[in-house]
Amino acid sequence: MTRPAVLIAEELAPSVLDALGDGFDIRYVDGADRSALLPALKDVDAILIRSATQVDAEALAAAPRLKVIARAGIGLDNVDVPAATARGVMVVNAPQSNVVSAAEQAVALLLACARNIAPANEALKQGKWQRSKWTGVEVADKTVGVVGLGRIGVLFAQRMSAFGTRLIAYDPYISTVRAAQIGVRLVTLEELLRESDFISIHLPKTPETVGLIGKEQLALCKPTVRIINAARGGLVDEQALADALAGGVVAGAGIDVFATEPCTDSPLFAFDSVVVSPHLGASTVEAQDKAGIAVARSVKLALEGDFVPDAVNVQAGGVVVEEVRPALPLVEKLGRIFTGLAGGVAATIEVEVRGEITAHDVSVLQLAALKGVFADVVEEQVTFVNAPALAAERGVAVSLTTDADSPDFRSLITVRGVLPDGTSVSVAGTLTGPRQVEKITDVDGFDVDIVPAEHLLFLRYADKPGVVGTVGAALGEAQVNIAGAQVSRTSQGGDALMVLTVDSAVPAEVLDQIAASIGAQSARAVDLA
Repeated sequence: MTRPAVLIAEELAPSVLDALGDGFDIRYVDGADRSALLPALKDVDAILIRSATQVDAEALAAAPRLKVIARAGIGLDNVDVPAATARGVMVVNAPQSNVVSAAEQAVALLLACARNIAPANEALKQGKWQRSKWTGVEVADKTVGVVGLGRIGVLFAQRMSAFGTRLIAYDPYISTVRAAQIGVRLVTLEELLRESDFISIHLPKTPETVGLIGKEQLALCKPTVRIINAARGGLVDEQALADALAGGVVAGAGIDVFATEPCTDSPLFAFDSVVVSPHLGASTVEAQDKAGIAVARSVKLALEGDFVPDAVNVQAGGVVVEEVRPALPLVEKLGRIFTGLAGGVAATIEVEVRGEITAHDVSVLQLAALKGVFADVVEEQVTFVNAPALAAERGVAVSLTTDADSPDFRSLITVRGVLPDGTSVSVAGTLTGPRQVEKITDVDGFDVDIVPAEHLLFLRYADKPGVVGTVGAALGEAQVNIAGAQVSRTSQGGDALMVLTVDSAVPAEVLDQIAASIGAQSARAVDLA
């Protein structure tokens, strides 16, 4: 029997081979050398990479036998995940491998920034003994603001607590109870900016978070503040930060990530008060070891035909039956829509599955829903493995219920939850026809029939004439094209829900304008791109 071929395209920890075992034909190639990589892919079943190997559509086309791409780390910028998914190739990563290393990197940058370690080191190596020039500040008794309380943000906060700091945080998707458990006081972003002596950012990179800290936000800060970003490049506007440093608006910064990488030229490099590093958050022996072992285990599971919890594209999975597998992408979208509608963390989440699909084990649908619920609100990659832990960390009670009876659809999945203030949110969907087309069928009790698109708008308001025209005109003026629209209402003149699919993301200010003009009870934009 021919052993599956596994191509190792970059240097990995020796423990990777131990985790794979003896059942594979192990091959090696320099993944950064394109001329060597493409021919090496022609008859391999799996490829293990880090960040230097580009697995794009061209590489996938050169690999007809490829079943799994394993990235020994978190980021997947060098993997064309949609192209892999279209080819039925599983993509796995190691979402928890570097959380400790990343948190420690943020702490290291903060301390180096506070004590001017980098410029003092450089000066002394040049023969300059300048003790008074590099006087720093203590961290003890200072206020440290944490932007984002995902796994890394929590680890960072716990470590900073040991320095005797006051911890505050901004994260609309974590409960005050959970924040209190880790000794953090939740505040608004504006309050955090105004009160903090140090600010450390721990957010995922999304359209909403890019440029989150810009000129206006920096202007709110204390002139003694120091900004730390070891999360993702682009969350802090680098030019705005450089201008703030030059103008004395900000005292210093510690930056590990940049909007464009590799980055060898930045306006931030001109300041002695800025400590920079070349994206070293995951660059520890331990993190690389954990990452290699994790993806090796995933590759082994995948090539043995088992369900792979760390698969980032939902087509993955060997033990999820064919009758259930098509529902995974739909349920993940329902989870993302639920979070978009809720606008915050729920106290409880119930996944209700009804109809024919309940003849099979549907427990994976609960994981898919949670994966969607947290996909857009935490820094780390959300997978079937860490989704339950993310819910538990936030004190979210999760349940799965099944019922073979489904009066209106062959199968129906509903994600519903209750927010801490008692507000209920629900969204339901089904798969229709031979092609298993995804449909949203219900939103908060309003009947709808919408195919989930990349960009969705949900407007709830009192039913009255002229609303559709007002919304259309506002979107038209903003150059946002409407692909589809549907209005559902409880009764004439009662509550109404308008759901729109649009071709591009709706700017926040446009959404606010629409909400004000129609007197909306709620207005939510949900991006599934």
